[in-house]
Amino acid sequence: MNKLFLYIFTAFIAFSISSCDLFETRDAETPNQARSTYEQPVEPETVLNNLVNSLSDLNVSNYSACFVDSSYSGKTFTFIPSAGASLQYPELISGWSINSEEQYFNNLVTRIPEDAQITLTLSNDNYNLLGDSAIYTATYTLNVPQNESSIPTNYTGEMRFSLIRDSRSLWSIYYWQDIKKDDNSSWSELKGRLYY
Repeated sequence: MNKLFLYIFTAFIAFSISSCDLFETRDAETPNQARSTYEQPVEPETVLNNLVNSLSDLNVSNYSACFVDSSYSGKTFTFIPSAGASLQYPELISGWSINSEEQYFNNLVTRIPEDAQITLTLSNDNYNLLGDSAIYTATYTLNVPQNESSIPTNYTGEMRFSLIRDSRSLWSIYYWQDIKKDDNSSWSELKGRLYY
């Protein structure tokens, strides 16, 4: 009986030594998830940084986190599209919500080529802080690299955001007005095109 045990034990030791790296840990795999540069929005400016970064990261969760959660603020999200876009895309004014924003953004992400980024540039920006609320205005240029010739790549306009600090002391956007600039395509037109 002892010889059988000795043979089994010797075979086990030989197998353990010969099976290379059997008990060694391996390197962790890179997670298969969207990039994230999201910061807690404890200041109104952080919301805008998160919005810009969520677009370049193509991160839908971080994008929607820029908008108000009514359970913490009592405010509901309102989007006012640019002139003309509401006539061309009636869904922009009939019940546009944070879910609509997420649907449009998900549809947008699927059209972006691999390793490409959306770029949002804000200029002429102005903050007006009013205690627990703020108004932010800026000129925007949105560059959306994609391969569909029917969808423009560049969008320009003016944005007006109303932001609020909620019961968690976090800031978010509850009102967004998009204003068309000259004959350029506006962000509203992009949302209308990609909602479905």
